[in-house]
Amino acid sequence: MLIRTHAYAAIGPGSPLQPFELDRRRPGSHDVLIDILFCGVCHSDIHQARDEWGGAVFPMVPGHEIIGRVASIGDEVRRWTVGDTVGVGVFVDSCRECEACVAGEEQYCERGMSPTYNGYARDGTTPNHGGYSERIVVDESYVLSMPPGITLDAAAPLLCAGITTYSPIRHFGVRAGEQAAVVGLGGLGHMAVKFLEALGTQVTVLSHSPAKREDAIRLGADDFVVTSEADWLASCDGRFDFIIDTVSATHDYNSYLRALRRDGTMVLVGLPGPSPLEAGPLVNGRRRLAGSMIGGIRETQEMLDFCAEHQIASDIEVIPIQQINDAYERTLRSDVRYRFVIDIESLRGPDRRVAGPVADTAAAR
Repeated sequence: MLIRTHAYAAIGPGSPLQPFELDRRRPGSHDVLIDILFCGVCHSDIHQARDEWGGAVFPMVPGHEIIGRVASIGDEVRRWTVGDTVGVGVFVDSCRECEACVAGEEQYCERGMSPTYNGYARDGTTPNHGGYSERIVVDESYVLSMPPGITLDAAAPLLCAGITTYSPIRHFGVRAGEQAAVVGLGGLGHMAVKFLEALGTQVTVLSHSPAKREDAIRLGADDFVVTSEADWLASCDGRFDFIIDTVSATHDYNSYLRALRRDGTMVLVGLPGPSPLEAGPLVNGRRRLAGSMIGGIRETQEMLDFCAEHQIASDIEVIPIQQINDAYERTLRSDVRYRFVIDIESLRGPDRRVAGPVADTAAAR
């Protein structure tokens, strides 16, 4: 028997999200049924719900920043028990056999990871639906543990925005004392500032908006440079060991590359449109331009534990799901500091409330 589940979905490209019902599978022997408590709103939810990247699967229930509580488990599950507080991120399965999967880099699965939504299960025909819903069923190997003391609602964006910025910082070996820069101060950028500050780097935010200076310093930045000013590069030329570029709008990479030191690395984590790239800034200084996306299960768990240890969480605004369409429009206007998180209790009727506390309060936001 399937599990009837209330949700919000985009029925087609450009349609507003609306109440929707779907059927979740009953947990198999290695599955975990999770009652969802919170779900972050990622900018990519908007792109996919509006089919701006092409190939969207409708009807679509977005959401891949999921915090919940284990409601039941399959008879062979050993990692989880009923009542555990857990997370689900951007993917819910992978081939488990390719070189990337064996290395714990499931996000780069050579046969394609199974996304949490807007994609299919491993059978290639069953659509996956995400966290704008009451519950979700996930294989135990793709579920994450939420460490004690972490603030649950503010932890939801860590499962995408957090790991998207943490992974390249770790992979490229950013160290204490180095000069690091963050391009863009939004949902991704504000997390990058927090991670770099916790690692002991000297952090500079590069932003076109002077109004974000105060926030950048509050979040842990040591310096703030306004890139809309014509002479901004004069103070940054050859300055940084590492730059993480979080901007999704089309922009010029070349000036940022010039801000790198010799052997410096600039990593793209946004998905902008095509941008001209000159060889000069790369060749002159043996600089590197790289890309990165999310992280594997092992690295995501490492990131969550790091956040609990350093009391790192996302800056959020919690909303009922009934406000999701307005939240999308506000996100496009950059009218949020810095991520929306849906309280999924707002989706449930009184007879479907999840028992028990829904947030730990020991961690700072």
